[in-house]
Amino acid sequence: MNADITLLNLNMLYLRYYESLDRERHVPLGPLYLTRAIEDADLTVDFRDYQFNEYDDPFSLANAVDYLRESSALIGISVMANLLPFAILLARRIKEVFPEKTVLLGGVGPKSVERVILQRFQEIDLIAYGEGERTGPQIVACLANGGDLSRCPGIYYRDGNTVVKTAHPGRLGSLSGQPYPAYQKTDLSRYSAIGMMTSRGCPFPCTFCSVAPVWDFNPVLRTAEDIVAEMRYVLEQSDTDLFLFQDEYFLASPERAKELCRVIAGSGLKVRWKAFGRVNLTDRESMEMMARSGCLELRFGIESGSNEILSRIRKGFTVEEATAVISSAAAIFPGVDAFFIWGFPFESLEHFYQTVFLMNSFRMMGVRVLPSLLCYLPQTAVYNELDKTRLQFSNETIPEYMVTGHESFHGTAITIRPEHRHIYEFIIANPDIFPGFFQYDIANNVRPKLDVLTEFGFYGGPVNGETAESCGAHSAATRAR
Repeated sequence: MNADITLLNLNMLYLRYYESLDRERHVPLGPLYLTRAIEDADLTVDFRDYQFNEYDDPFSLANAVDYLRESSALIGISVMANLLPFAILLARRIKEVFPEKTVLLGGVGPKSVERVILQRFQEIDLIAYGEGERTGPQIVACLANGGDLSRCPGIYYRDGNTVVKTAHPGRLGSLSGQPYPAYQKTDLSRYSAIGMMTSRGCPFPCTFCSVAPVWDFNPVLRTAEDIVAEMRYVLEQSDTDLFLFQDEYFLASPERAKELCRVIAGSGLKVRWKAFGRVNLTDRESMEMMARSGCLELRFGIESGSNEILSRIRKGFTVEEATAVISSAAAIFPGVDAFFIWGFPFESLEHFYQTVFLMNSFRMMGVRVLPSLLCYLPQTAVYNELDKTRLQFSNETIPEYMVTGHESFHGTAITIRPEHRHIYEFIIANPDIFPGFFQYDIANNVRPKLDVLTEFGFYGGPVNGETAESCGAHSAATRAR
């Protein structure tokens, strides 16, 4: 392969639940933005989206290496935290089969554990951080030409036995006017819907959140005109009219939402879309405008039914405010989702029962309630404040955010297949790198709460006719009320 880099998207939604398999494909915006930036610098990218693999077992390392046959001398792997263990093991196998290749790790998966990964695993040559549009072209050019890595911003690499972090590359000042993702590198018709970014980063200090720290709590936005221009471009390239706005700061303010709705309405585009909302940045007028402009579904992170917990995790609103907004949203949109997190180490059973009460109240409104077990990612404040000696690995449950596809779900329990057991042994051996797979005080903090949620029908099978769905990204599936 003569390309300057083979870029592998390893971000996948792959969920085995009872006898069903959810394998919904999402447009990998990050790797495609990176691809566009590299090619705009007159370098070449061999882009491969592993979501399109057709292997019976996509988590076989042999199959993943086969997917990389005839790849470039430089292989870049984009990965999130749930598949970080698989990515590192894949890099090890790549080095065994192709020892001459250089392996670059990127994406949000390695955030805050870059140094320890490079210290522990020689199969990873370097790790990129920051915005790929600012760093990618220079890194690829440097490696292609044998340049000085110390002069490339935005990477961690080894210099002998020392791990070096180069200068921070800085942030883009605005997302407006940035080149579109390299859509031409993939087949948009093979995705369930089209994801689109309206912002990058979030300013809110929620202690459990892994997204805001990645971007240093500094959001960068796009104008409504720039967003709608890309929507028009995508409509001309694909046969879908459904857009998924996945960024957490989509509702930066009610006025920003209203402006986007006005621009969509004025464009004449006939589109449907889904987005994330935030309780303290949403009002009824903005939600009504969103519905009129094609919004089918709004998702809210509520997290807890206890004001004490909401204050401690720095959520920025109260239970009473959340109830008022959710009640209004349920009357406006065909679909409303409410996320809740349970299993905080400081969550008493009294706090937890307040959460269960609110979950039931929302469900009675017709809201889809999506609970998830707290996930301890290394860049989060809740993890850094934790007594880590009480983290435990369970062979029976796993935080929803860390579902990998290696395991099969049967009600509240998971089954780890024998051929994938080695991946979990690798996780257990490296808890400081993969803390998201571990749970706090299973016997006293997790199991009793899971039993209650199961009793109320939030776990254990389809609820109210709803099938299992990811607790993170929007699904392309639509539902009627």
